[in-house]
Amino acid sequence: MAATSIEHRPGRAIALKLGAVFLFTVMAAIIKIATETVPAGQAVFFRSFFAFPMIILWLWQRGDLRHGLKPSNLMGHVWRGIFGTTAMGLTFGGLSLLPLPEVTAIGYATPLFTVVFAALFLGERVRLFRLSAVAVGLVGVLIVLYPRFTIGGDAVSQMATLGAFMVLGASIMRALVQVHVRRLVQTDSTAAIVFFFSLTATVLSFLTLPLGMLVDWPALTWIMPGLPVGLLLICSGLVGGVAQIMITSSFRFGPVSMLAPFDYASMIFATLIGWLIFSEIPTPAILIGAGLVMTGGVLIIWRERQLGLDRSKAKASSTPQGTPS
Repeated sequence: MAATSIEHRPGRAIALKLGAVFLFTVMAAIIKIATETVPAGQAVFFRSFFAFPMIILWLWQRGDLRHGLKPSNLMGHVWRGIFGTTAMGLTFGGLSLLPLPEVTAIGYATPLFTVVFAALFLGERVRLFRLSAVAVGLVGVLIVLYPRFTIGGDAVSQMATLGAFMVLGASIMRALVQVHVRRLVQTDSTAAIVFFFSLTATVLSFLTLPLGMLVDWPALTWIMPGLPVGLLLICSGLVGGVAQIMITSSFRFGPVSMLAPFDYASMIFATLIGWLIFSEIPTPAILIGAGLVMTGGVLIIWRERQLGLDRSKAKASSTPQGTPS
């Protein structure tokens, strides 16, 4: 495998990360338009299939393709694909029912659930500081969700409530993905993780085609899209593929802890795109709740960084600096 150079170039790292966040938000807007016509499973297939060739070319150009085709933990990739594809499908379903800024705000719950799952499944110690940050973030999620806690109401309100819980379920699935990836990186390369997720997402989403034929449910039944919607679906895959490459490349030029807070720029992009394209204006509840979720997430990121620095110092102090002559 070709060697991968690592450089500390924070300006380039931040530019790549912000570019990726912007493109992912654009992709979400494209999916929101497309899912007015096609079911979420079909949208996931197009998003995955048309990103797949671009990712293969990128891995080939990096010299990682051969290494990416040799996983050490195949079943681990299968489970990662199941969790990730489910998260994508739930998010796309939520996008068809909710405003873009609201979907973005609820999605910020992912780091909060990741902390909880890391403690449950990986045995990571979670002290009071991170638990408090999780609590602050979850209060924010409840503020965003509260207007959707309606019993009865008209069909539109009921579907919006369903959409909110779909996006919340997607956040839980993405948290499981992150915990699972923490295990995968111990045995497999980033190239393998990227490659096999694209492959499994394409295969799993395609399985919704025969499922839609067996059960007469419009939410699963694929349709033949018209030219405009078909082009949008193809574009979602291309844009998503470029964004995935950009976000992976950003980590070559800066550490994860430095880049993680820039994920929250998606709220700015989602608000602007939602206003310009869909005439959506975030409610005060969404803005207040999103602010609390961001605060909890940033506190978690800061604490992870501090713990990483402490571990590095401890490792350095325990490493022999030389041997007696």
